[in-house]
Amino acid sequence: MHPSLYTAIQHLTAFIQARLATYLGQEPVMIGDYPAQITAATAEIPAFSMFNEKEQVILLLALMPHLHPGYFEGVIQQYLPQGGDFPAFGGVKGNNHRAMLPTGETAQFLLAGKDLAERIQVQELFSSDHILYQQDICWLDTVKEGEPMMSGRIVLSNEWLDKVLLGRETLPRFSADFPARRLQTQMSWDDVVLHPITKEQIQDISIWLKHHALFSKDDNLGRKVKPGYRALFYGPPGTGKTLTANLLGQQFGREVYCIDLSQVISKYIGETEKNLEKIFNRAEHKNWILFFDEADALFGKRTSVQSSHDRYANQEVSYLLQRVEAFSGLLILASNFKNNLDDAFLRRFHAIIHFPMPNAEERLMIWEKSMPASLHRNGNLDLRSLAERFELSGASILNIMHYASLRAFARNDQQLHLSEVMEGVRKELMKEEKSF
Repeated sequence: MHPSLYTAIQHLTAFIQARLATYLGQEPVMIGDYPAQITAATAEIPAFSMFNEKEQVILLLALMPHLHPGYFEGVIQQYLPQGGDFPAFGGVKGNNHRAMLPTGETAQFLLAGKDLAERIQVQELFSSDHILYQQDICWLDTVKEGEPMMSGRIVLSNEWLDKVLLGRETLPRFSADFPARRLQTQMSWDDVVLHPITKEQIQDISIWLKHHALFSKDDNLGRKVKPGYRALFYGPPGTGKTLTANLLGQQFGREVYCIDLSQVISKYIGETEKNLEKIFNRAEHKNWILFFDEADALFGKRTSVQSSHDRYANQEVSYLLQRVEAFSGLLILASNFKNNLDDAFLRRFHAIIHFPMPNAEERLMIWEKSMPASLHRNGNLDLRSLAERFELSGASILNIMHYASLRAFARNDQQLHLSEVMEGVRKELMKEEKSF
């Protein structure tokens, strides 16, 4: 934790004490300088730097239960030693946390006191178009219908919290609240063999990743071009669709998350949309790349309505159409067959990129790039002959090399034998129910 945060907390405590004293009529206290003192104390903390005085006070309020359980009760007790309710201060109890958690009303009390005009200004800090909400940093928890909106507790994002307390932004872990897995690879573009046309279209995505911010600055296009970029990768399994998405993230320093459809798709009405919304909301301002593998399971064609199930399935597709257009980042869908996707999605893609099976020359390059560095080829192992004879994907060739290399390591003679490579070929062809 940054040392300056201790000073900021001291100023916050003094601010709350001054407001309580003024509110309870014990003594008139000038409180206007306290927010500026907090801002001065947090000036060296990067996580606070982009926010103004009032926003920083709200963030510090929300941060306190994570640092000091019972903090608010301790301050209030100095002025109400007999205890009792203090509705004006706000605050709620959590399910697990037994002490007070600050609410929007707590922020209103501290920043505005009894001034109605200023209380409304504080309420605007929690609106959906404010930077705290837009940047997914801080928001109010939803409340039951009919209860004041500002009675919702102030929620901090885990990413921002870790940035303050640990000095770094941690990445979300796969869970029911975030059903997506982070993709990583140690490979590079030099390891990939793509068809020239495919490679050229991938370059278009690279250009967008590098220059897309300029659209928002253009007086004409900024009003007309929708945010985000949507691409469809289609082609047989093992042709490099997932790896390409991974390498785009690696090239531009962006995290790539593969959506786990088994955790997203639900048989219960509306649950699929809720699960997806969790992902889109987390990814909205993070510059992440979202990757949907086997996308036709979710983005499939709408059908004629013959039952209530068909109607709700079509509603899911309609929701997705709206949501993918609103996403401001790079969204990649992967499918084995382009025609399995709803035509309405195809019209919304900026790029539809085919990943074909590699031809003989491309297969030869893949065979050569897949050769283990620590093994030598036996004299009769002809890679060109293998490339010309067997129509295999890049993933299949890598599997074959994996099998043959394990056999060589087991023999401990540092030799890669043709017979074992051929056995690997046979196993891969059997998977695809092809004749050897």
